[in-house]
Amino acid sequence: MIRVQNLTKRYDGTVAVDDISFEVERGEVVGFLGPNGAGKTTTMKIITCYMPPTSGDVTIDDRSVLSDSLPIRRSLGYLPEDSPLYTFMPVLEYLEFVAEMRGLEPGLKGRRIKEMIEVCGLGEVLGKDVSELSRGYRQRVGLAQALIHDPDLIILDEPTSGLDPNQIAEIRSLIREFGQEKTLILSTHILPEVTATCDRVIIINRGRIVADGPPDELGGRLRGRQRVRIGFVPEGFETAAAAEAFSSVAGVTGVEVAGREGGLELFTLETAPNTDPRLELYRLAAEKNWPLAELYLEGSTLEDIFRQLTIGEDTTGKADGAEGGVS
Repeated sequence: MIRVQNLTKRYDGTVAVDDISFEVERGEVVGFLGPNGAGKTTTMKIITCYMPPTSGDVTIDDRSVLSDSLPIRRSLGYLPEDSPLYTFMPVLEYLEFVAEMRGLEPGLKGRRIKEMIEVCGLGEVLGKDVSELSRGYRQRVGLAQALIHDPDLIILDEPTSGLDPNQIAEIRSLIREFGQEKTLILSTHILPEVTATCDRVIIINRGRIVADGPPDELGGRLRGRQRVRIGFVPEGFETAAAAEAFSSVAGVTGVEVAGREGGLELFTLETAPNTDPRLELYRLAAEKNWPLAELYLEGSTLEDIFRQLTIGEDTTGKADGAEGGVS
């Protein structure tokens, strides 16, 4: 549905987006992840025809942002980081205004407004001015304006920024619901947001894509190794002896005594790339008659991957995202 080809954007000599390419299939929910200043918002603005690229192109359903900007804008729903709301309008009046701007026919307009009120939970605030709403309700109204014309493609830029935990949970629930039927790109730097809502992750750093794939596969693909978590009932078990024995197992490159938790003595074992020492560890425990209670692979978390790719690459000592304020 979306094809980004060699996309570049420069601001006064600063490269905000640096020759990136990727595709998004119809029906995918993609998390666009990166630190502040990585180029996420700039990319979203180009995809939505808010600004032109310096070079490269984006096509949506074979329409180019360079030559078909109006049809593209008509076909997508966009929630920028700062919701484009007219704060002096009552909520219902604002939704009616957006429906008219989107060109909905009179019969369809009423039905879609009613659906957005129900889906986005706006029934209690229809008579209030947007200026009177909490940030959570403003985000709901912003989502309603992005969805009112029933677009096939939805682009959300930092939809939960500044919300409290309850509001975040509500917005995530809405995003998951939309993702069942629509193609959705979610731009964020909040890692739980991606884990909770997306089936694919694109990580961008300093304007370039550094990872692309399902969240649960990126750890092994990028780092080539996993951790093994192993736990024992403490009775009849010597921690120091076990730690020494584990270090001699093929594939184990490091042993960390994690301490006691849930009544178990726990260890975290680092493994060499593309190895799985669990069978050997099980045999060792059986041979030593150690009361094994827990043994599983613990892959790299999205946080591990994010830090490796966005902080680990920075050898200059500068904080990532220092790109002259460009995001």
